[in-house]
Amino acid sequence: MNDATPLFHRPSLTRRVAAMVYDLFLLLSLLFLASFLILPFTGGHSVPPGHLPFRLYLLAVSFLFYAWFWTHGGQTLGMRVWRLYIRCPDGTTISWGRATLRFLAALVSSACFGLGFLWILVEKDRRAWHDLWSGTEMVLIEKKTG
Repeated sequence: MNDATPLFHRPSLTRRVAAMVYDLFLLLSLLFLASFLILPFTGGHSVPPGHLPFRLYLLAVSFLFYAWFWTHGGQTLGMRVWRLYIRCPDGTTISWGRATLRFLAALVSSACFGLGFLWILVEKDRRAWHDLWSGTEMVLIEKKTG
């Protein structure tokens, strides 16, 4: 963040979804690369549908993608573009433990037809289920004017 002192506000659902879509394209590229890297171990053949170890491998890659960004600067690339920042309520960067909780809770939020994300619309501080359950918060970074 530049020399301007940042002000923090709660981001809208629209802004959060835009950052998620941006990150989804990056994650899909990473998952394609991760899938390509295992071809030597499968004799160049594709992995059969429903192969549990492969699914767990891709889930681990997804976790590492998000958790690394969250614990190293508090922003994925999509969050950076949309000026979103994930942090603990005291303003510190989240730990790997909180990142793990956040990732798992986001899976639950998604599995419930997105209700965990839509919770932003009814919760007074615009927190999703995964924000609440992991003890984290997402803020919108605005530059101070004047």
